[in-house]
Amino acid sequence: MSSGFVSDTVHTLYHDHHGWLSGWLRRKLGCNHQAADLAQDVFVRIMFSPMQQTIREPRAYLTRVAHGLVVNHWRRREIEQAYLDALMQLPESMVPSVEQRLLVLETLFEIERMLAGLPAKVSQAFLLSQMDGMKYADIAIELGVSERMIKKYMAQAMLACLTLSKPL
Repeated sequence: MSSGFVSDTVHTLYHDHHGWLSGWLRRKLGCNHQAADLAQDVFVRIMFSPMQQTIREPRAYLTRVAHGLVVNHWRRREIEQAYLDALMQLPESMVPSVEQRLLVLETLFEIERMLAGLPAKVSQAFLLSQMDGMKYADIAIELGVSERMIKKYMAQAMLACLTLSKPL
């Protein structure tokens, strides 16, 4: 007897394991509210997953999905804290509005997701070039690859950046 979008599998999974998952998340995060939010996010992800019918070890599966969300949560908090720390260095007259800060944070989160989706050397080359201002030849030495490979890495990273762009 599924109701709306929730399959019997997800309903049973939620009923049988939501309390346990919330407790697990509470221990990881140290906050009831964040744990409740992430527990709901876990079940939303499962609800839209084609894998939901093949879950054999529910707690192991829930833990894996929740762990990924916890890692994303901590990454986002680190990015947000670094941005807030940078803002504190600005004169008050240059501090962006709340709306601008939210737009910048969302952009930073998108860039982080994009970089996380790239091979390690590609994202490393991109960061060394764009953040540290290193020349391709120096990046090649740093990463132990040819300068030609750095050009390929940068092309791959730039293509990923273009996919982040949204039409006006």
